[in-house]
Amino acid sequence: MAKGLERDLGLLSVVAISIGAMVGSGIFILPALAVKDAGAGIIAAYLLAGVLVLPAALSKAEMATAMPEAGGTYVYIERSMGPLLGTVSGLGTWFSLSFKGALALVGGVPYLVLLFDLPIRPVAITLAVVLILVNILGAEQTGRLQIGIVAVMLVAIGWFVAGGGPAVNTATYGGMWDYGVEGIFAATGLVLVSFAGVTKIASIAEEVEDPDRVIPLGMLGSLAFTTLLYVLVVAVVVGVVPLDQLAGSTTPIADAAEMTLGTTGVAAVVLAAILALVSTANAGILSSSRYPFAMSRDGLAPDLLSTVSDRFGTPVTAITLTGGVMLLLILFVPILEIAKLASAFKILVFALINVALIGFRESDAPDYDPSFEVPLYPWTPIFGTLTGFALLTQMGLIAIVGAAGIVVGSVIWYLGYVRPRVTREGAIKESVRRSIGDRALDRTEATLDETADTSVLVALPEGSSRESEATLLEVGAALSPTGSSLSVVQFDEVPDQQPLDYASGVQSPDDREFECRTDTLAAALDVPVEYGELVSHHPERAVANAVDEQGVDVLLVERGASFGDSLLGDSIDRIRKQTDCDTIAVDAQPLDALETITLVTTRGPYDPLKVRVGNAVATATEADLQFLYPLDERQSAEQRQQLEAYHDDLLDLCDVPTERSFVDRQDLSATIDAADSDRTLLIHAHNGGLSARRSNGDSTTQSAIQDSDHASMEVDTKRHPDGVVGRLLERLAF
Repeated sequence: MAKGLERDLGLLSVVAISIGAMVGSGIFILPALAVKDAGAGIIAAYLLAGVLVLPAALSKAEMATAMPEAGGTYVYIERSMGPLLGTVSGLGTWFSLSFKGALALVGGVPYLVLLFDLPIRPVAITLAVVLILVNILGAEQTGRLQIGIVAVMLVAIGWFVAGGGPAVNTATYGGMWDYGVEGIFAATGLVLVSFAGVTKIASIAEEVEDPDRVIPLGMLGSLAFTTLLYVLVVAVVVGVVPLDQLAGSTTPIADAAEMTLGTTGVAAVVLAAILALVSTANAGILSSSRYPFAMSRDGLAPDLLSTVSDRFGTPVTAITLTGGVMLLLILFVPILEIAKLASAFKILVFALINVALIGFRESDAPDYDPSFEVPLYPWTPIFGTLTGFALLTQMGLIAIVGAAGIVVGSVIWYLGYVRPRVTREGAIKESVRRSIGDRALDRTEATLDETADTSVLVALPEGSSRESEATLLEVGAALSPTGSSLSVVQFDEVPDQQPLDYASGVQSPDDREFECRTDTLAAALDVPVEYGELVSHHPERAVANAVDEQGVDVLLVERGASFGDSLLGDSIDRIRKQTDCDTIAVDAQPLDALETITLVTTRGPYDPLKVRVGNAVATATEADLQFLYPLDERQSAEQRQQLEAYHDDLLDLCDVPTERSFVDRQDLSATIDAADSDRTLLIHAHNGGLSARRSNGDSTTQSAIQDSDHASMEVDTKRHPDGVVGRLLERLAF
């Protein structure tokens, strides 16, 4: 029997853990940095930051109640949006927590220096090395220790607020808007990292009793309490310390305590600061090192990072790598830039958390069943996403470049390392594919039901064979709705020097032969046939003009037929480019011997017109209809399942016996060649237009079709309701 973790963390413990994860560098360091952007407006900045974090907290609370066993932000994002954004969020969160740990050490040491005359960076490096060793050796913070630390911090900070309140100069608050909305917004982005710990509750969700109630209450309660605490502390600091002095301080809370509470107050604040900042740094190493560890277990990072030491029982490599990054930051990056980078990455991750929630909600995933739901969905996560990306623009060039660098680096890492190894998909892609498949099925059903709205034109160059015309007429009759007529036009070319009036009045033997055979062929069809001839100096242009004048929906031509100078290339291709109708190019082969009509797709759902013509010809010839879908070796199990469901629904729409076959793309040629070439007709998309910009997989499919000896139809559809973008989305989704 598998062992689970005991759910013994109540609401008080959860709130203590969340507050302990938040109260640290955000209040002891950042006020002195943020005041440069907003002046007294940092009071509003802290309040606004708490509000803007709320959507991410709510989103993560919902996902935690749906997946209480999961332990990291990147896990939610990876499940929702797939390995690519899982990689981006995993690396982004890792760097964010590493930066926050470095910020805690670089910003916390000055408080220690108030008591001891020590150099700041060497002490910060020493503390970092000690904390790295502590994490490697496996020392753990117990719940009681965490609650104790939080209790000491809150007592000291409470005393600071209560004792400093009477000394506040309220006139200072009058300059709250001196730096404008832009300044407050910039300061909000900088201090937002102060609230990063609010979502840490989700990582211990499996140990929370009554998670449906305790997780959202814990997050919201700790966020509300911490926001109020931050605002009160900053209000005291701004009210007792001159802004110019505050802007240059490395220990802003201690400076304010010295002015209001004297030496005893400074000692209490220093004790609280050191406890909070060392705790934050240690938690930063502990939690951030688990991201490469977890990513390694999921295949998103090398196996070495998930190796656990037999001696210490800890992921030594992941901890060492994380510690190394923190040491480099302490050595070479100024504290303000560390703070901005930490906030920038955290803002990016918060925005992705909101997107992940939308992905889960819209995917209708059967295993996603949260007991708590974000209120005012979808506006709450949309608000959180938009404000998150808006805040990123206020973080300065270095922070934006750093965040962009992490994203680009993560994408490169995904393409080079993850993609060849991982085939998992996110809920969003599954949902998009299912939605696109449903829309394609709806269009296919509507296309199969088309009646008098479809106009079909069979275009023949002069001198066409009887076999060619017979095949085209049979296909055209199958496509023509009940009660409509089928148009057949032979386009005759005359020299430029010969007047068209004269040419139209002269009937050649080929013209008489065309009329006689058309009469004979039309008599055997179930639809009336209207036929005629057009003379032109430029038959290709005449075909395009006829299509436009008659409002033709489907143009039928013989594959390889020439309506003009063959030296200029493919005549049919040039006609396609001049017309706005769908075009079907058919091999001239008798259809009555066919036993199987095979529809092959390169990528994406089957074109509705291709299904319609396949179903119509199969019905007319009493042949079977087969859907042949080439699979890539990277096809995930989820994608295969969705493809099977799509094909099953597609088969139900057809009027003839049908079957579906999945084959490895590399084996497609052999599969096609194995079929009887005299009794099989291949129906496939024309390889021009969008398909010309195909991937290697599509090239393999096209080669397999072109190299076969089977008769085929090329279908070129121009009436996609969503245009080129819609086709591209279909190809990407499938």
